[in-house]
Amino acid sequence: MASLERQLIRMELAQRREEGCDVAALESRIQEALANEAADADVFVELYDRLAALEPAASFPYQEPSDLEGIRALRPDGPRRMGLDLGEDALRDRIYGAWLGRAAGCSLGKPVEGWPRQRIDDYLESSGALPLDDYIPYTEGSISPYLKTSTRDNIEFMARDDDMDYPILGLLALEQHGSDLTSRGMANTWLSRMPFQMVYTAESAAYRNFVNRRWPPESAHWRNPFREWIGAQIRADVFGYVTPGWPEKAAELAFRDASISHVKNGIYGEMFVAAMLAASFVTRDVEEIVETGLSEIPANCRLAEAVRETAAWCREFPDWESVWDRISATYGHYHTVHTINNAALVVMGLFFGATSYESGIVATVRGGWDTDCNGATAGSVLGARLGAGALPEKWTRVLGDRLLSCVRDCNDNRISELAERTHRVAARILSEPLEAGSGEASPEGSSGVFPGKWTLNLPWGALVLALDDDGSARIESSASGESTEIRDFRVDANEVSFVFEAMQADVEFHGTVTGDRIAGQCSSSAGFALDVTGARV
Repeated sequence: MASLERQLIRMELAQRREEGCDVAALESRIQEALANEAADADVFVELYDRLAALEPAASFPYQEPSDLEGIRALRPDGPRRMGLDLGEDALRDRIYGAWLGRAAGCSLGKPVEGWPRQRIDDYLESSGALPLDDYIPYTEGSISPYLKTSTRDNIEFMARDDDMDYPILGLLALEQHGSDLTSRGMANTWLSRMPFQMVYTAESAAYRNFVNRRWPPESAHWRNPFREWIGAQIRADVFGYVTPGWPEKAAELAFRDASISHVKNGIYGEMFVAAMLAASFVTRDVEEIVETGLSEIPANCRLAEAVRETAAWCREFPDWESVWDRISATYGHYHTVHTINNAALVVMGLFFGATSYESGIVATVRGGWDTDCNGATAGSVLGARLGAGALPEKWTRVLGDRLLSCVRDCNDNRISELAERTHRVAARILSEPLEAGSGEASPEGSSGVFPGKWTLNLPWGALVLALDDDGSARIESSASGESTEIRDFRVDANEVSFVFEAMQADVEFHGTVTGDRIAGQCSSSAGFALDVTGARV
């Protein structure tokens, strides 16, 4: 079998070029090595490492950090938190509408996933279904029998799809951790709940890295040329559902999820969608929803540029086809499952769905590329904006309030029950005190982490994490008072991680300090993983 580096280096070359790196000096060597079937694996390791070490050229016009502090420093002004004026019943209906809208949009796009626009329209025309006003019809020999359960007159439930697995995974993680969810906690949820063979591209690379004990943020970039593809963007939704009217918190939670598998625009795609969803509970103005999404990502990144240009084209042209032509000409060079080009189609769908849910998901799906992902995201935002009661029954009734999934212990779900569980998490997050993070990003050094002592309750006894005002840290035994040195100590805002030795094994802690509470996970080189809670001493 070819080495991992040989398998991935072509895509890494494209990724580095898109990130603004000058790859000319390496490209000829890479092509030469690929042409040599006998080339040693070490050659590809060396070339891959040299690619990874490149920096964007000085002429690259964008600013694209991958850390939350850096992202927030470059974002434009925004509402951060909006006034939410919804009663509990209305909020339940809007969350349920978001789940239903996402499922219907996903089911619409599922049979033609990966098809280019012209192929979709040619198929619809040959089937007598153009213009499209219902689910995709099934024709044997043109659409796989595996996808028949997502076609017109054959739908009885939302068939299993990774676009619907991820909201369930996110919900499970949020039910366990609430707004204390960390990237490591999200990775642990994947490992315990998601089969490896059911994740793809960037998610597959990240999962492989987890298994090899490469944790976030390294898991997002090590041998992962898919790190700006659409995978994180399709995981955004539940983080917006549980933070209605709170786009900053939605984007923060989305960041913690996205950064386990993505960097730069891959992260921004998830933050952008989560913030749009949070705003959709407050305003029905599509332009305001899109602008709120943009307010949580760097103003001068490739994704923001594409969204702004798409919004301008939507204002300029009266039909989505003309907008699509511009999107395709400008961003069609990206891979069909890249974040940037597909996000542009979602924005197009939102603008043309401003007065009709059906128009929005149909335009998005007919645009092609990653049709199930894009239909799901557009349908989710429009569903949250309208609520379940306002969605056309033609699109929702056939789902039978049922969603199938490969997530462990969640294989057969009631969509209404998922929505109710989501509402309970939203109520919990919305009731948190302001210190849990409802305003502007904390400036460096003001997170409240230093100085202080926190107990960490572990099965073999309580330990004390001591953080001194000079930035040093240590672990103390609560019983003996003896100190243990810690390694790889990092603080990012209120997130804390470090490694210490216990029971003759390395133990890694990753958690979040919120007020007087600390919560996170300890995982050991011996193979165990434990949730840990504690409080300030």
